Amino acid sequence: SAPAHESQNSFMGFVAVLMASTTSGYAGVYFEKQLKGSTASLWLRNIQMGCTSVVLSLVTVFVRDWAIVHEVGFFYGYNRVVYGVVLLQALGGLVVAIVVKYADNILKG
Repeated sequence: SAPAHESQNSFMGFVAVLMASTTSGYAGVYFEKQLKGSTASLWLRNIQMGCTSVVLSLVTVFVRDWAIVHEVGFFYGYNRVVYGVVLLQALGGLVVAIVVKYADNILKG
């Protein structure tokens, strides 16, 4: 097996980080525009986006990993650390939504 540094591609890593930050920035600005430009509550917007994410994620799981999920179950391998990370991500999403609601997108960075 090749050493780790030989199998890594720094340019592709840089492009991936650049694309992730660009799409994150556009998503933040779009979310702020949607949130401040409508009369729907913060909670309703979060539920709408959450439902969309759940549907897309479940489709991905069924397409890519259905055999494994069917064999060992969806939550196979989950432990307290995984549940903690899921909880922290959910709370982080709520904090970002509150910051966007009451501040500008530039302040959250």
